[in-house]
Amino acid sequence: MPIKSLATHLKAVFMSDFKELRLILGDQLNRQHSWFATPNSSVLFCMMEVRSETAYVLHHKQKILGFFAAMRAFAEELLSLGHQVRYVAISDEKNTHDFIQNIALILKENTDIQSIRIQEPDEYRLNDYFHQQLPTLAIPFQIDSSEHFLTHRMEVAELFSGKKSFLMERFYQHMRKKWNVLMDADQPMGGKWNFDASNRKKLPKEVQAPPALLFQHDLTALEQELENQGIPSFGNGHAQSFYWPINRQESLQLLNYFCEWLLPHFGDYQDAMRPNDWSLFHSRLSFALNTKMLHPLEVIQKAEDTWRKQQSAIALHQVEGFIRQILGWREYVRGIYWAKMPEYASMNALELHGRLPSWYWTGKTQMACLRDSIAQSLDKAYAHHIQRLMVTGNFALLLGVHPDAVDAWYLGIYIDAIEWVEMPNTRGMSQFADGGIMATKPYVSSANYLQKMSSYCATCVYDPKLRYGPKACPFNSLYWDFFLQQQDKLRSNPRIGMAYRNLDKMSDAEKESIIQQAAWVREHIEEI
Repeated sequence: MPIKSLATHLKAVFMSDFKELRLILGDQLNRQHSWFATPNSSVLFCMMEVRSETAYVLHHKQKILGFFAAMRAFAEELLSLGHQVRYVAISDEKNTHDFIQNIALILKENTDIQSIRIQEPDEYRLNDYFHQQLPTLAIPFQIDSSEHFLTHRMEVAELFSGKKSFLMERFYQHMRKKWNVLMDADQPMGGKWNFDASNRKKLPKEVQAPPALLFQHDLTALEQELENQGIPSFGNGHAQSFYWPINRQESLQLLNYFCEWLLPHFGDYQDAMRPNDWSLFHSRLSFALNTKMLHPLEVIQKAEDTWRKQQSAIALHQVEGFIRQILGWREYVRGIYWAKMPEYASMNALELHGRLPSWYWTGKTQMACLRDSIAQSLDKAYAHHIQRLMVTGNFALLLGVHPDAVDAWYLGIYIDAIEWVEMPNTRGMSQFADGGIMATKPYVSSANYLQKMSSYCATCVYDPKLRYGPKACPFNSLYWDFFLQQQDKLRSNPRIGMAYRNLDKMSDAEKESIIQQAAWVREHIEEI
């Protein structure tokens, strides 16, 4: 086993008399959980690297490396604090690569164990798996809170009971009041709940973001271990200099760096895109949050405290835009996930059945925005929310790709992607596959938006102003063709009335040219 202290510790584990087994999943690395308050020699903590968690979709290599490295670091930390740990590595000869089967083997080795405790799994598939399989062990079990989120699972469902759409703004106001964040008594600071209108600026050439804070971990041994075990993956590894945080200390460093150097401009430029500038003013805290190395409330409070101490240097809309993502959006998408699963996973309201172009896996396209965003994703296992929503997601929707394929790509490629947060963002917000539960309209655009919010178009072979012809940007014909094809479902939507008013002004000849151009794009999509 590559973790020497864990391997040495196993001998002691086999010789101990444990009364309780507690399972820790790979996204439950919460050092602040009450489980870990006091070491107890009768409690055996178990962590497992199993193939089933690497194989439900094809994952980016950095995602697998990041989760396993963080899990191993967490196990080491628990050991150093006096806890008893049984760690089942991917290469362990006794690893059955199934949680329950592994637990059954541990129970045979430790016959004095009288009960099992787990924390609530955040993904529906694992939640369902454990509820079905734990009883087969014929031993008492208990499912505890993960003590991480700021809402209970069904809070969003209860708030919007009887409603067809779940309006995030209402939920966000509810959360601001509930947690007393950016509040002046019972009113929002600055007199407004939402400063989103101030969060849509294009990044000027003269504005340069500070360099991203990167950590240096040599994970070549883990990478070799994964290869020896035949674990499939894609993307670039960076195993020699893995730069994501893998423990709480590093996660806190990243949080502090964001608040000191990036928060002052985050709100202004959170929607901006610049080629080859992958991090900009974004916090990149999502991996640390989604593995629970950081708690959302400490992130929110750190950002608010920084603003309160530096109001002369940090405008309110900068911090409100960030807090909205954590306090509002993150909790909101989780609530929708639990309110609507398992049906949500098969929703396809627009009845799309196309396939994802092969260059989503290589980045080899002539479209500059897609080439840069996909290449960055393959290299970094990361793209910020506008690259995901308005570049890769936007194009997939306009192209008519089946939401299952889009779901699998997003879930696999991003280091922070866990189904509870990925699926509503993808299937709901990005692909409108839920028919408007999350978003009041499809988030699609022509090349005009991309030209406004980025400098991609300046270096692209396609012209953002042309709708058809060999040099026309594919976004343009696909955009108008999308609304033509979806008229029966979308024309009555008041939020996109402008698109149909513009379509109605077009001549039949113009519409026919657009339809033909869109058909050509789809036919030649692998060459675009």
